[in-house]
Amino acid sequence: MPPSPQAYQPESTILELGDAFYDRVAAADFPQTILRFRNDRAAAEVGLDSLNNDEWTAHFGRFQPLHDTLQQPLALRYHGHQFRVYNPEIGDGRGFLFAQMRDGAGRLMDLGTKGSGQTPYSRFGDGRLTLKGGVREILATEMLEALGVPTSRSFSLIETGEALDRNDEPSPTRSAVLVRLSHSHIRIGMFQRLAYFREDDSLRALTAYVLCHLYEEEPGDDAPIRLLDLVVQRTARLAASYMAAGFVHGVLNSDNINVTGESFDYGPWRFNPTWDPAFTAAYFDHAGLYAFGRQPEAIHWDAMQLAVALRPICDAEPLIAVLDTFGDRYQRAVSDAILWRLGLAPRDAETDRALVQTIEPVLRSTSTPIDRFFFDSFGRVLPGSYGEEWAEARAALAAYSPRTDRSHPYWAGEPCSMLIEEVEAIWAAIAENDDWSPLYVKVDAIREMGAALAAAPATR
Repeated sequence: MPPSPQAYQPESTILELGDAFYDRVAAADFPQTILRFRNDRAAAEVGLDSLNNDEWTAHFGRFQPLHDTLQQPLALRYHGHQFRVYNPEIGDGRGFLFAQMRDGAGRLMDLGTKGSGQTPYSRFGDGRLTLKGGVREILATEMLEALGVPTSRSFSLIETGEALDRNDEPSPTRSAVLVRLSHSHIRIGMFQRLAYFREDDSLRALTAYVLCHLYEEEPGDDAPIRLLDLVVQRTARLAASYMAAGFVHGVLNSDNINVTGESFDYGPWRFNPTWDPAFTAAYFDHAGLYAFGRQPEAIHWDAMQLAVALRPICDAEPLIAVLDTFGDRYQRAVSDAILWRLGLAPRDAETDRALVQTIEPVLRSTSTPIDRFFFDSFGRVLPGSYGEEWAEARAALAAYSPRTDRSHPYWAGEPCSMLIEEVEAIWAAIAENDDWSPLYVKVDAIREMGAALAAAPATR
């Protein structure tokens, strides 16, 4: 169902924080601006779908300011642990916060960029994005949204006409600028930077800002504890949703974790073909730090870094107590996420957890394709083609009630997947023939799957 018409409601709340939190920057002047993708479904949610293509390109390729929001882009300042090594020399190096507005639910939303040019944090980088990187992000965000993962949205992709040199792909390669729609771009690393410089007043200000504008709560004396509690809850859900989707983010550094628990910044992502805990997405992740099965651990570790950053303005004991809730919250969330993808109505926490613990070992030991399993078992008992090793899982599934039926036309076809071979094929059509139709066809297919899966995952 298309979203109901939404009025454009501009905001600029980030300016309340002041210049200590960002740098005012300008976008690069690109040789070309060729519109390749506009997400009208997302645009409708923030009242921007009425822009014609020329207006769209002026705002999201030339970065002419939108009405009544930020009049100059802001490169946010942050630090972060990158593969567990603290890096104080990062920040928005090829992106910026371009605009803020409200969506139809009243949430504060950000339009941020990737590949928009150099900033004070670019170091030796060119501040650009490859066109392939932009295409990959569209595919990742569309697939994750359909699979119930809280994620940023790929809002716009514009090809920019520059030839880029990269070490990890054939060069020179085509360039692009991407715009993302997110429920904030504030990262754990932003708190880490303030703690690093011992800016306690700024820590308090950022804590209050997040609680007030992103969680719609009035900050009280326990503001740091309340913030950590909310972030732990949201990030536990994020970790669970990755697992149910069979997704590997690839780079779960603390500067890549949003304080609203919304997934974003897709580099070397992959979808796991089978339930392989050791499966990695990044070729440089030699130790498997961010492997599929270690993602909950990695996200919990990042939440710990937020607790450490909040320590200058809060006692340790209540922060530790909140961190200790991550495991239980993750277990509940992963049960909810997997039941949702199975098309089943939850029962009680113990029974739901037992179902997951029955299914997961068989998925792993049989190397059953993840997408095929969830497609075949959606809202019903397993087909007879699943052998005797599935007997216990079949009996456990049969005890549940479906939350919806299989009447949507999607269920008459084949499961929608997004494995690396298809990603490369979609890119090859663009790179070799400038044929964008496979990308658009795939986006339509993904959205059809999302419609068939229906309502958002339960949360408890």
